[in-house]
Amino acid sequence: MRPDNIETSYMKRILVPCDFSEQAIEAYQFALNISAQASGEVFVLKVIELPLAYVETDDLALKGLEAQAKKEFEKMKTQFPAIVKVTFVTIRGAVSSVISQFIKDHKISLVVMGTRGSSGLREYVIGSNAEKTVRFSAVPVFAVRKFPQIDKIRNIVFPTSLEMDQVEFVSHVKELQSFFNATLHLLLVNTPYNFKRSGDDKVLMEEYAKHYKLRDYTLNTYDDYRLEDGIINFANSIKADMIAIATHGHRGLAHLFVGSVAEDIVNHKSCPIWTYRLEESKM
Repeated sequence: MRPDNIETSYMKRILVPCDFSEQAIEAYQFALNISAQASGEVFVLKVIELPLAYVETDDLALKGLEAQAKKEFEKMKTQFPAIVKVTFVTIRGAVSSVISQFIKDHKISLVVMGTRGSSGLREYVIGSNAEKTVRFSAVPVFAVRKFPQIDKIRNIVFPTSLEMDQVEFVSHVKELQSFFNATLHLLLVNTPYNFKRSGDDKVLMEEYAKHYKLRDYTLNTYDDYRLEDGIINFANSIKADMIAIATHGHRGLAHLFVGSVAEDIVNHKSCPIWTYRLEESKM
């Protein structure tokens, strides 16, 4: 169990974008469990997208969709009773902009979203538009394929490029580690194009761990052809329960990620993936 004195500020107000698919329900269950441990609350958001050529006669149809969504939510509440406050909201508009504004207006501190397996983050449960919001989200995001039991999360893979100016990001990772009472497995992936040629990797990683005052961690290096392959293969080798990575929108982890690495990892891992977007100045 999580120690009672652990700060869980960024897990207090959780948003679950939802279309009531199997993946969305998995994410909802995970959000309920996190919220119960953090003494927080959950917001379930269903975005009703407007027709491209909206006219007043469409209003009746939209109201029907809203009513149906409320019925689906009532079913979900009955099937998965909550011990925390849960608020269901339907909002009309474009998915990405609605989610972004909702995060701001309701001071959301964490997003938990379902992902459809092989399609990865490119097809979130409420459509590909949401992926834009997540990749540029100002708050941490969990991508969940299957509902993971919180008490089973004990090993978190933490890929790093050993940047020394990411205090806020690493603080969030430490909070994540404490929340799950897990071991943090620092990982430096060496690829043919980004190979550490000077110094001892382990020494550099020790300096990194000391700089950020990490506890209960292991130091690991892994050689692979691609960064995402190295992360996935290492995570598989230790049977990791979670992966925590930083992204730069489309650029990914520090200076090493190229393209949609976070999406590639989700495509091949069923464990939850936690992402945190670094500031542009850190790119």
